[in-house]
Amino acid sequence: MRSIGTLTRADLAESINRRVGLSRADSLVMVESILQHMCGALADGENVKISGFGTFLLRDKAERVGRNPKTGIEVPITPRRVLSFRASQMLKDRIGQG
Repeated sequence: MRSIGTLTRADLAESINRRVGLSRADSLVMVESILQHMCGALADGENVKISGFGTFLLRDKAERVGRNPKTGIEVPITPRRVLSFRASQMLKDRIGQG
């Protein structure tokens, strides 16, 4: 079912198809709808928390001075918003078990 090392949208849809019994098309629509809703919330500045999985957090980074490692020249880095993921303790425990 899965390509090695990567879980894809198609894999998620296939899993829903098998476990819930929805058609493959309906399963894919459901996956796309969930992902679209999450992206919309993040674009609107909201954090996304999925209990037992983790939280997608938005952070605003201030302007700062960086350095080109090759030349050593200082370069200003513009302020920006970044997305990070913080895994839940349940997910960390599950990954730790192997």
